[in-house]
Amino acid sequence: MPGLWFEEFAVGQRFRHEVRRTVTDADNILFSSLTYNPAAIHIDHAYAATTEFGRPLMNSLFTLGLVIGLSVQDTTFGTTVANLGMTDTVFPKPVFAGDTIRVETEVKDLRPSRSRPGQGIVTFEHRGHNQRDEVVVRTTRQALMMARPNPAPDGAPAHS
Repeated sequence: MPGLWFEEFAVGQRFRHEVRRTVTDADNILFSSLTYNPAAIHIDHAYAATTEFGRPLMNSLFTLGLVIGLSVQDTTFGTTVANLGMTDTVFPKPVFAGDTIRVETEVKDLRPSRSRPGQGIVTFEHRGHNQRDEVVVRTTRQALMMARPNPAPDGAPAHS
């Protein structure tokens, strides 16, 4: 399913994204390695066993990226220009290898871009849930989105 054009979004619109993903220890080790994050709480099972969690925590930036990624197919796939920023990001529950993450998204705000004709800014709230339906991450994201292309006068699609 392709992403939506700016005009196809509405404030209050909600998506319950179908694709889910079970996270693994390999995801955690690889992401932490690729981002040069040597925190023992993510990559050292012996250390993590001595913490209140008793096992490694999934890297929170991996979880954030996964939650946004799981939303793309239904919302912004092929129609986003750029992420403009994220605010109000919280991680109310930990994520561990073996957890299955699902995502819900709500459109919070829309506005045409003042500086980029044919584009608009969509404010999304993404919520990631684990298999127990606990919210594990919530973030507000602004994305610069393409407006629907105007057809050429002869009816053929316009090219930019």
